[in-house]
Amino acid sequence: MAILKDYEEVQENQKSSSSPPPSSSTLSFNAVLDPSNPTGFLKSVFNFVNQNSDMFKTPSSEKKISSLVKNIRDKIVAEEEAAKKAAQEEEKKKKLTPNQANGLDMDNHSWGQNLQEVTVTVPVPPGTKARDVSCVIKSNSLRIGLKGGVPSVEGELFQAVKTDDCYWNLEDQKTISVYMTKCDKSNWWKSLFKGGPEIDVQKAEPEPSKLSDLDTETRSAVEKMMFDQRQKQMGLPTSQEIENQEMLKKFMAQNPNCDFSNPKMN
Repeated sequence: MAILKDYEEVQENQKSSSSPPPSSSTLSFNAVLDPSNPTGFLKSVFNFVNQNSDMFKTPSSEKKISSLVKNIRDKIVAEEEAAKKAAQEEEKKKKLTPNQANGLDMDNHSWGQNLQEVTVTVPVPPGTKARDVSCVIKSNSLRIGLKGGVPSVEGELFQAVKTDDCYWNLEDQKTISVYMTKCDKSNWWKSLFKGGPEIDVQKAEPEPSKLSDLDTETRSAVEKMMFDQRQKQMGLPTSQEIENQEMLKKFMAQNPNCDFSNPKMN
């Protein structure tokens, strides 16, 4: 642990030293900070200032110190927010642009989605029979391939599906098509499998012509997502941010005597 040096010891060393004394207008303070006890360091600093100046004799001293602390805290918060934003931008760059089906085209399969279901297509050798296909769909996993061979597609699904509403078929004896109904019909999947390459879901595009075919709950979720996407593109608040602002305005109106100079809402 680093040892905090008392300023009196420093002054004694200065008196016994052959070097000339410091200027009467300035005093030297030498100390080592122990990171586990920063308040001890500050206490010594304040004691030194108190014994060598009139700063703490003025009523404004506490306000000045509070202002310094606030400025440092504001700087830390600003740096944290900037780092968080930079990390989000970096993460966004890593995400892939979805294909026309709002999924991805991989080396050995393709997948797509709408808010209600996920589709997966896997090419197989021409002439393949349905009896040769091995397709296992579970609520949280998927395995597709040919019997007796290594699965072409296998993994833990990004989200759960309704197995009773899932099925597969063999198209033109050369493509396995799998259709899975989502349990959660209000969100886009970022990936087919957990840990797989992710798409930028903000670029996913529902088919406007089919909005009228959706149930009320799903249609409401789609319209909300489309609204939020447009707002973000224009640099405007999302629906949740607008709701938070309205809540703050209502609270301020109900509590006019409160200090709202620095409100923070999550």
